[in-house]
Formats: sequence, C-alpha cells, structure tokens
Amino acid sequence: MTPATAFAGRRVAVFGLGGSGLSTVRSLVAGGAAVLAFDDSMDAVAKAEAEGLPTGDLRAADFGTFDSLVLAPGVPLTHPAPHWSVQRAQAAGVEIIGDVEIFCRERRAIAPDAPFVAITGTNGKSTTTALIAHVLRSAGWDVQMGGNIGVAVLDLAPPAANRVHVVECSSYQIDLAPTLDPTVGVMLNLSEDHLERHGAMENYAAIKERLVARSGTAVIGRDDAFARAMAERIGGEGGRVVAISETDPLDLSRARALRGAHNVQNASAALAAARALGVPDEATFDGFASFPGLAHRMEEVPGPGRTTFINDSKATNADSAEKALASFDRVFWILGGKPKTGGVEALVPLFGKVTKAYLIGEASAAFAKTLAAHGVPHAELGTIERATEAAAADAEASGEAEPVVLFSPACASFDQFRNFEQRGEAFRRAVQALDPR
Repeated sequence: MTPATAFAGRRVAVFGLGGSGLSTVRSLVAGGAAVLAFDDSMDAVAKAEAEGLPTGDLRAADFGTFDSLVLAPGVPLTHPAPHWSVQRAQAAGVEIIGDVEIFCRERRAIAPDAPFVAITGTNGKSTTTALIAHVLRSAGWDVQMGGNIGVAVLDLAPPAANRVHVVECSSYQIDLAPTLDPTVGVMLNLSEDHLERHGAMENYAAIKERLVARSGTAVIGRDDAFARAMAERIGGEGGRVVAISETDPLDLSRARALRGAHNVQNASAALAAARALGVPDEATFDGFASFPGLAHRMEEVPGPGRTTFINDSKATNADSAEKALASFDRVFWILGGKPKTGGVEALVPLFGKVTKAYLIGEASAAFAKTLAAHGVPHAELGTIERATEAAAADAEASGEAEPVVLFSPACASFDQFRNFEQRGEAFRRAVQALDPR
C-alpha cells in the first residue's frame, strides 16, 4: 500500500466503494487524513464498515468542510450528468480528484525523482503496460504495475528512487488526475469510445492528452489524426516527444506473443519507454522474446487438432477487433455481445479474411445483416459454447494448413457476462471441452 501522507490532516470525502474506492480509503486513513466514505449501494457501505473503514452519509454532510472529494473512476463526473456528490462538491468549491491524482501528489511529496511510466490509449494500453513492466523486470528493475490493469494504484508499494511504477490509466482516471506528471507518458492511439462518459470525441481526446502533456518524455502514436495532433502540440510547446507507429521497423520474430501490426506499435512504445529510462535495447528485445502476452488479448489457448485458438475477449470494440483480424490471413471468427456505436461496419474491409463468422449475444441479428450484405457466411449460435464447437469443427474440416479460430467479439460483454475476463474464461473452457478426436 501507498499511505497518502500528502493528505495528512486533511478532511476528505470519498464516494464509490468498489475495489479502487476501498483502496483509496485505506490509503488516506493510513496517511493520516480524516475520511468520510459513502456509496449509493448500502451493501458497499456495509462492506467498508465491516472492515472498520470510516463511513457516513455524504448526502447529509456539509461539503464545505471537506478539502477534497475523491471519486471512484466509474462515477459520472460530467456525462451523461454529474453525480449528486459531484454537484455537491462543485457547489461548495471542493476539488474533485481520483486515486491516480493521490498517487501523483504522494510521489511528488516523498520521492519526486521516482520513475513513473503512465500508459493510455483507446486500444493496446493493457498489453503495452504489461509489456513495459515485463521488460523492466527482465532488466532487473523493481517494478510495481497497476492502475486500470489489475491492482489499484494505491495498493502498490510507495514510490521510491529505486522503484518504477508502470500504471495503466483509463480516460476516467485521467479525468480525475489534473496534475498527472509521469516520467514517461505513453498515448498509443485514439478512436471513438466512451462518448457516453465524455460527451464528444474532442472531450475524450483532450482528456487523453493530459497524460502526455506534463510528462518528461511523451511517447505518442502517429497512426491516427488525434494522436498526431497531440504530438505536434506538445512538441511545438517544447516537450520531448517520441513518435511511434505500427509501421516501425522492429524485428519481433522471437516474440510470439506480439504478432500483428498493432503489437508493433505496442512494442515500439515499450522500446521508447525503456530507452527513456536507460534500458539497453538488447535487454528490451530479450524482454520482448520472453513476454508471455496478456490474458484475453490475442492469447493462444491450447486446443485439439491442428487448429490455433485465439482468445481476444478484450476486443470490446470494432477498432480493437480490427487489430486481431489484420493479424491473420484467414479466420473462423466468433463475435458478438453488447454492440457499440457503429457495430462492425468499420471492419468491412477485412471481411475477406473471414472464412465464416459465428455470432453470439445481443448483437447477433444486427451483425448478421451486415455480414450478409457483404456475402460473409455466418451462423447465429447464441452462446460461446455453441459457437466455439461449430467454429472448431469447420476449422478442422477445412483444407487450410493452419486454421485459426479467432474469438474477437468487437462488443462489450455485459449482455451475457460481468466483464471481458469472464467472457474470455468461458471461451477458454469451451475450447478445453472440445472433442479431441
């Protein structure tokens, strides 16, 4: 844990008592803050109380007595409408921040020179975060990895001169971190996502830019217009910018977990981050070769026969699924779930790679119409289990030398699953249950 000593003696309201919210309360209490924590869910409040954490009804509190409101990242800040706790804080002139901001202030207070790498982007940020952490660990560094990937940032060990923090940041977290100032900031790419939270693409882009605007070295993708514009602005203001691309000439032949052009961009970002921290290129490429990949992101799942099964459950939008489709010549494609804006229309140029598609979940009927309009053979099968069985049988019966069953849903998971991890585990079990004959 990182005790939030920078908040010692301050009175802090915390709203949202999920995983990161509970982590925040523990950190603030350990650092000496006076905390009042609350949630709209009384079950969440009861869980915090059972742990002995300070809770109270913020609806009845005088917000003018608080120095800060710490908001869990999933609580609406601006869109579709500010949460009532946000409205109360704004009316009282109280700053509204999140756990990443607390970490940043603590770092500046106790170890301002401690290396800190922050990563964002619409797609690829989890893989890049895990890859950078793996490279640095392989090179002998003391690495703390967390944020939007797994461990809440305040559950990590405190910043120290001999310790590097590698932190994935969602747009929600950046929105609540006004003084985010990493040693190395990585902004991979930007495409339409989370507009229900941010209102417009321009707002979403502006929030993402905050992560690299104050960084010592800004590593920014140049493969989309929004990211290129960020690089030009920051460079024009005198910032140190390293532009990276999925067309960079990297030899990743030893890195099986980094197949596909999108992973060239991820690896190029990791190489730039490692260089900024003084890691020799040879050590970085050795780290690439031993990188096991990220669960549910272009992950090979052992299965029967000669077919390769790819679990890409983390592809929750069309742009992410595009990266997976582009990585193979031909696929038996399982897709569907809770659809996002635009469906799979953006993937039409890649439909020629699809031998057959297998549709699941809420999006099935709409996706079937799109596929049919472009002559793609498909079947509406409803569940991952039925789709996996059908795709595996077709792949094994095909004349292809190395058939690939690709589970890349291009959808959110919330119609049938709690999250993409649970969905990916369902695919893994379905593969393991296949008849080995």
